[in-house]
Amino acid sequence: MGDPVQLKDEGNKYFQAGDIDKALECYTNAIKGCKDKKVLAVIYRNRSACFLKKENYTGAASDASKAIDVDAADIKALYRRCQALEKLGKLDMAFKDVQRCATVEPKNKTFQETLRRLGAEIQAKLKTTFSTDSRVQNMFDILLGEEMDKEKMEKAANNLIVLSREDAGAERIFQNNGVQLLLNMIETGKPEMILAAIRTLSGMCTGHKARAMAITNMVGTDKLCSIMAIDNEEIALATCNLFQCINDSLTGADKRNYGKEEALVLDASKDLRTILLSLLEMLGSKKVSGHGRDQALNLLSKNVPRKNKREDNSTTLFTIDHGLKKILKVCGQVSELPDQLPLTENTQLIASVLLNRLYDDLKCDPERNNFRDVCDEYIKSKIDPNDMDKTIHAINVISGLLQGPFDVGNALVGHQGIMEMMVALCGSEREVDQMVAVEALIHSSTKMSRASFIITNGVSLLKDIYKKTQNQKIKIRALVGLCKLGSAGGDDYSMRQFAEGSTEKLAKQCRKWLCNPQIDAKTRKWAIEGLAYLTNDADVKDDFVEDEMALKAMFELSKSTDKTIIYAVTCTLVNCTNCYEKKEIIPELVQLAKFSKQHVPEQHPKDKKDFIEKRVKRLLKAGIISAMAVMVKADSSILTDQTKELLARVFLALSEDPKDRGTIVAQGGGKALIPLALEGTDAGKVKASHALARIAAISNPEIAFPGERVYEVVRPLVNLLNTDRDGLQNFEALRSLTNLAGFSEKLRVKIIKEKALPEIENYMFEEHDQIRQAATECMCNLVSCKEVQDRYLEDGNDKLKLLVLLCGEDDDKLQIAASGAVAMLTAAQKKLCHKMTQVTGQWLEIVQRLCLHTNPHIQHRGLVIVFNMLNSDDPELPKRLMESELLEILTVIGKAADNPKRQQPIDAARTCLVKAMDLGLIKPFSS
Repeated sequence: MGDPVQLKDEGNKYFQAGDIDKALECYTNAIKGCKDKKVLAVIYRNRSACFLKKENYTGAASDASKAIDVDAADIKALYRRCQALEKLGKLDMAFKDVQRCATVEPKNKTFQETLRRLGAEIQAKLKTTFSTDSRVQNMFDILLGEEMDKEKMEKAANNLIVLSREDAGAERIFQNNGVQLLLNMIETGKPEMILAAIRTLSGMCTGHKARAMAITNMVGTDKLCSIMAIDNEEIALATCNLFQCINDSLTGADKRNYGKEEALVLDASKDLRTILLSLLEMLGSKKVSGHGRDQALNLLSKNVPRKNKREDNSTTLFTIDHGLKKILKVCGQVSELPDQLPLTENTQLIASVLLNRLYDDLKCDPERNNFRDVCDEYIKSKIDPNDMDKTIHAINVISGLLQGPFDVGNALVGHQGIMEMMVALCGSEREVDQMVAVEALIHSSTKMSRASFIITNGVSLLKDIYKKTQNQKIKIRALVGLCKLGSAGGDDYSMRQFAEGSTEKLAKQCRKWLCNPQIDAKTRKWAIEGLAYLTNDADVKDDFVEDEMALKAMFELSKSTDKTIIYAVTCTLVNCTNCYEKKEIIPELVQLAKFSKQHVPEQHPKDKKDFIEKRVKRLLKAGIISAMAVMVKADSSILTDQTKELLARVFLALSEDPKDRGTIVAQGGGKALIPLALEGTDAGKVKASHALARIAAISNPEIAFPGERVYEVVRPLVNLLNTDRDGLQNFEALRSLTNLAGFSEKLRVKIIKEKALPEIENYMFEEHDQIRQAATECMCNLVSCKEVQDRYLEDGNDKLKLLVLLCGEDDDKLQIAASGAVAMLTAAQKKLCHKMTQVTGQWLEIVQRLCLHTNPHIQHRGLVIVFNMLNSDDPELPKRLMESELLEILTVIGKAADNPKRQQPIDAARTCLVKAMDLGLIKPFSS
């Protein structure tokens, strides 16, 4: 530990140099070893200034208070505390501090100005508070009054929701008995009133731990669960959102800063545990609607598994102990049987996703063994040879596990008697038994390497069912099983499982069923499942995209309420566009493999580039983009990260041809890509960002990304500038940022805020001509920003030198961008005119070359630079210009006859000559 005074002095030097982190470190170390109260007070005061710079206002106020405790008249500490308290929203306390400062130094203009400003803000706040109170009361009067004016009530409800989303508004509602009045609205039983009340409560619970706890206890978890259980999709979704807001506030997942210090509240773990148990209770209750059950599963799926694998998984273990059997019960429901739980088309898939996430969150073998044991015990308790309904419930549970944690389901299938029972059920007279058994067989053949029984016996068994059954529903399901087994070789042409033409026949039958509106949607869904496997074959995918009716039927089904279809549709599209992950084939290794008689994958002739391009065109014509835009909006549990990645791959393949990008934008593809670029797997986010870059590079941002969405596009594009990305991604990202930067000042500021400048500057040094040009063009569109200009004004870097040297390159496009940037910089910052002459000795030669250029655009930019230099603060610079060959160049250009094609440079040269005359550097020629 060093000397406190010495450390304090070091901290002061770092602070003055702008290195706040080092200064903070010095002051903190000085505090640890300081015994002198007066010196300690000074160090606390100095550290308070550092905290202010770092925007840690709580720390700044705390340190300033410690300094004031030693010296109550310490003006610097008082003023720093005032600044911190103001930022924390404590205006009255800040006002008192600055009042004390002004009393000690009444002539200090800063104190007087702050005093006036805070006084005005306090008055305005009081006025707002009183007016907000009356507005809140007025809204509740309208909503709960006798008058039934629908328009007035709708407006009042919307105003209440908007008000609750502001911290001050939410607090006023809360303080004015708002929670009880909102409960009164819920008790009316009117859906629109319940929705308004729930959405208002969501706003009030967002980002405020104390208020969220209070509301949870006032309303009651059981009451909230009973509202979510109502058979109304909108109400269930709104209540799910309320639970999520409460969870985020109680766990601290909501990181937003609402201008106040962290509220000191009791431990929230008890409330979180109560909510968890209530949600698990909902799963097995017959009183809960299908929509309510879906949302309960979604909440568990989102909040139970760890987001950070370094944390403990106690919540997952608690959920398995208290709720795994309830989730399995949901998976096992067979809607065709009597006395089942109310479900939607999506419930069982959401339950499978939850099971998978819980299993993935387990840390060690004992935990996984316990999970398997619970599942095994549950299955055994349900299998009863004398009760077929219980038995098919058990088989359906296995189907659910096979769609979730496959290893668990596969282990159960391998248990003695299970597979035999599935085969026996396939021969049952009851349609429902056959359907459940065939579906279980299909799911158990998902991972071929681990499904040995199916590979051995599956084809003959399924063929037998397919030929014998007259039931279309069973027939389709048996066909899908055959499709799965037939596609085991993937896109390897030499690894076909069936005889030549068999897969095409299977696919033709699938397309026929898909286009048949007489068959119910749930059954037609299985036809798409079949195509998802069969389209690994190039002949099948080529025939499929030629069948416009089948494509449109698939897209229509993908827009339906049954979202379990999304993965199959997405897999089919990935196959049709060939955008799956491909291993790089090294010719030398192929030769080696052939020599050693190893298997070498072969490409089908119809998987070549020209065939893929034709398929993409047909998919776009059939309306693929609008279908994908709907799929992206699906429930978060069903739209898994893997599915998002597949959708991103398809979007990237569709945007390959610049001519197709307008179609993608027109059908809403731009908006649909944003969530895919922000959430999902790393590979998926990169693919979606790349597709976004392609669209943003050539589209009007206002049309492609309407409203505030355009600002969400910037971050994914900036992420593509990372050096880990390939050159094409860097290039397309730079082009798209160039387009956005040329659109509005607000977008330019957003690009700078996302820390894109250092990356763009790095690419201006790039050896690759196109990347360097794109980076320079992007910089040219950004230099109108004050922050960018300041970077060029800074000493000790080669930023301006690089731009000037780029003006001297032979590439016309690069010269246009670089000279345009220099022209704008020298116009905005006169100091840069002088700096330009210091950074390189070639500046004059480069400027002369620009002014003599045959391209009028480059010539015009060069002449504008000359005009800016004539206007500079350096009195010697105009003289140097006029004493050089530039005078002759300006005279020749200025004397030229008017020419529409070169009028801009001619006018610019004449303006330069007039300026030189005004400065007395040249005289007008007189005859």
